[in-house]
Amino acid sequence: MNDRSFSTAPVAATTSGYVRGAVDRELGIRTWKGVPFGEDTSGNNRFRAPRPAPGWYGVRDCTSYGPPAPQPVYSWTDRIIGSEDCLHLDIVRPDTEEELPVVVYFHGGSFIMGSSHEQMLRGFHLATRMNVVYVSVNFRLGTLGYLDMRSIGDDCVATPALRDQLLSLQWVHENIDSFGGDPDNVTIMGESAGGASVITLMCVPAAKGLYHRAIAQSPPIAMLHSTAQSTLWARELVFNMAHPRQTTLNSLRQESAADLVRAGQSMMWGTGELIHLNPCFSPTVDGDTLPAHPLSVFDIGEQGQVPLLIGTNHDETSFGKFFYLRSSARSRAALRLLSAFDPVNAGQVLDAYGGAVARPDFAELLADAIFWAPAVRLAGDHSRANHTWMYRFDYAPPALRWLGLGAMHSLELSAIYGDPASSRTRGLSRWGGLDGLDELTETMQDHWAHFIHHGNPGEDWQDYHTSASEDPGRATKIFDINPQLEFDPKATQRRAWRDYDMLEWGNGRPELLQELGLVDESPWE
Repeated sequence: MNDRSFSTAPVAATTSGYVRGAVDRELGIRTWKGVPFGEDTSGNNRFRAPRPAPGWYGVRDCTSYGPPAPQPVYSWTDRIIGSEDCLHLDIVRPDTEEELPVVVYFHGGSFIMGSSHEQMLRGFHLATRMNVVYVSVNFRLGTLGYLDMRSIGDDCVATPALRDQLLSLQWVHENIDSFGGDPDNVTIMGESAGGASVITLMCVPAAKGLYHRAIAQSPPIAMLHSTAQSTLWARELVFNMAHPRQTTLNSLRQESAADLVRAGQSMMWGTGELIHLNPCFSPTVDGDTLPAHPLSVFDIGEQGQVPLLIGTNHDETSFGKFFYLRSSARSRAALRLLSAFDPVNAGQVLDAYGGAVARPDFAELLADAIFWAPAVRLAGDHSRANHTWMYRFDYAPPALRWLGLGAMHSLELSAIYGDPASSRTRGLSRWGGLDGLDELTETMQDHWAHFIHHGNPGEDWQDYHTSASEDPGRATKIFDINPQLEFDPKATQRRAWRDYDMLEWGNGRPELLQELGLVDESPWE
């Protein structure tokens, strides 16, 4: 079926045609870059479900990365990079003939930015250190991938990016054996928005059987969109594009991708909704591809029944320390964002953080609301019927601790990928040294590799469980210079979140629901 000689250029067969990669003898890897798994998503395909990549004749050269999805660059200009012909993936494996477990990675970037091949995520060291076939996926982003346009017209899907990710898993299932990967041993893995993608895919019935383990790092899973959010943001996009209220999807398909991305950025910063934990872009619970909110799916036990490794960082949103000059403003802001979901129980959560008056307490509350509290709930629910492991990443270089940033969001990627030089914080991290990082990297990579190969992270990491008969329970691996196991860390805060409703954004915004014509409906209906 395929040429496996790999003497100079490895060639593999896919369902669309042959692809030629490259061998890096120095790193000991084989790579295929920009391998198409889906059709161009521009024009009439915009906002619609993806289609498999069309076939080609001959052998396609896959030695260069493909373009990322259209996205901003966050510079002083409004330049947009990327292409709507973005459904491709990159494959890295050791330069051997061994059949290996597969890791399918979904990048982060707040559902707005990122790519399969940003430097940290290329996976050269990960593939050889963990002895896996590493597949990193591109998918649609922002306005074009994570905005539910069904209130504008019905010839679209609620979350195009989620359908892209599902298609990529189907591609891996059908093709990865040609690259020496085992299609019956696939781990889906992601961080931040990519971690949320992993949890979401675990709740997609069509994805079951396409993966066998899951790793979710810092997943902001409570941020999924309700009907209220979907309706609001579709309306805002039309307004920012200067289209009439009764515009159609066909009209929006005539616009340039760059202008749609710019409009999405404008509404993100211009509406003030971020203070209500209401981001513009996120997967939408559509009742079809994603039948219900993942927190509900996990609660009733209908998620993918596979081993799960999940965790967060100690200082995910440490930047929150620098919000608001007055302590009273911080406390009011915290109550406002909590009340947007659950005005009844917002007060008891706020009390568990001292009213979020002090800067560190406000930053901790923000981090827990977005990352930790939902992750703890997911871990507890999943552990009822499946092996589950939870971690917290506490390591931070001296410079980041001195700046008050600590173990900030995404910092654990330096250890998982074994490439701290690629970290966005590498300039700051060098000040004061990186003592202990090499040893921590080896430890974490061993755990991740053991999980990928065997379905558990090793004997010295106890399962997470909530059973009272197995006290102390809620075992959490703390990764720092001296890793250790803690049981039920932050128990007081965890109990405060127990009754808080994370599901229905908009409950505390009746004026907005009325404006959107949803006042008599649940935000999820």
